[in-house]
Amino acid sequence: MDRPLQRKGLGFAGPLRRLGLILGLLAVTACAPVYRNHGYAPPDSELSTVQVGVDTRESVAQKVGRPSASGLLNDVGWFYVESRWKHYGAREPQEIDRQVVAISFSESGTVSNVERFGLERGQIVPLSRRVTESNIKGVGFLRQLLGSFGRLQASELID
Repeated sequence: MDRPLQRKGLGFAGPLRRLGLILGLLAVTACAPVYRNHGYAPPDSELSTVQVGVDTRESVAQKVGRPSASGLLNDVGWFYVESRWKHYGAREPQEIDRQVVAISFSESGTVSNVERFGLERGQIVPLSRRVTESNIKGVGFLRQLLGSFGRLQASELID
């Protein structure tokens, strides 16, 4: 008579072990970071097709596309913003990378500068540059874009 009671106890412990194992696996996978990308900055391979002094707004739009947010298009140039966010469990998402591509246009409408900027220790750092002038005209706007590091949400860029 002791054997059937022991078997019932073992039979009940088996599902509890399985449930514990499943819950343990869920807890471990829930702690894995999830990375999300927001926005778009053309890669260097696409930017290399844009010729300074030759291409116009229309040809740039055909080669790399227009920036998606209307606030990033102005008379001075086009700004493409790309951010990478790290989501970790219930913690607040953290922005771990931001790049801005600035394509400036001359008064005649041709490309005058193509530059890529990033952030390093909170400072704006040019990552690549093809320019005809020493400085882009929209630096104030660029500082605003990169200066809000960690505070700019993708939903703010979309109408």
